[in-house]
Amino acid sequence: MEVPVLLVIGLVLLLFFAGIRIVRPTHRGLVERLGKYNRFAMPGFHWIIPGIEQMYRVNVTEKMINAEPQEIITNDNLNARVDAQVYFKIKSDEDHVKNSQYNVNSIEYQIVNLARTTLRNIIGTMTLKSANSERGKINKELHGTLHEETMSWGIEIIRTELKEIDPPKDVQETMNKIVKAENEKIAAVDYATATETKADGEKRAEIRRAEGIKQGAILRAEGEAQAIQLVNESAQKYFVGNAQMLRRIQAMETSLKDNSKVIVPNGSDLVNVMGEMSGVVPIVRKSEDKA
Repeated sequence: MEVPVLLVIGLVLLLFFAGIRIVRPTHRGLVERLGKYNRFAMPGFHWIIPGIEQMYRVNVTEKMINAEPQEIITNDNLNARVDAQVYFKIKSDEDHVKNSQYNVNSIEYQIVNLARTTLRNIIGTMTLKSANSERGKINKELHGTLHEETMSWGIEIIRTELKEIDPPKDVQETMNKIVKAENEKIAAVDYATATETKADGEKRAEIRRAEGIKQGAILRAEGEAQAIQLVNESAQKYFVGNAQMLRRIQAMETSLKDNSKVIVPNGSDLVNVMGEMSGVVPIVRKSEDKA
């Protein structure tokens, strides 16, 4: 009796340990009984009936897959080597985990092919130059298409990244030459602008110096004019009354040059002037002599 009991206890323990399942926090579990979905398993300890039930663990963390490089003909008939990366994860609730297992056969394989097809459709309508300059637009369109097409797969497309767009080697060399020429052109324009700015500054400095010289000349001329005006005012004030006397002196000077005799009336102001000019004081007779 003891042997069969021990066998039964051993068999029970064996079945118990055989049915133990541990679900990690990064996973969720789907339990099927006889091939039919039975229940959802959250992280932690679970027990299934060995041989009758089966648990499938599903990773719900973010994943990255490479869409693999491919040759795409652009709208300007150039072959471009294009590669992209897709980041996604399976949503962790029961419905989405079930959809990821029962609505799609191979998520990663189908995402890769869908991404490659979408890239061909997008870049095929663009020129090579626009494809290189509008990577953000391509990523946005790729993300939108993948999100719409995989809504029933129980996944979330987190982001898409266009990894590279490589043109043919000869086209790349030509593009490098164009970029180099444009950079040299920009440098030449900057140098010309700097030179022009310097010349403009020197021109303004010369203008300011010329204006300073002009202003100085104007101020000197104004000073001289004021001095002449003061002299004229002084002449008007002090010499206008003696203008006739001055003319007489000038006339006498002209006569003396010709050894002419000049009769000067006694008591005339001209006598006093002539005496002052020659240093001789005229003699004035007394009234008695006149008598």
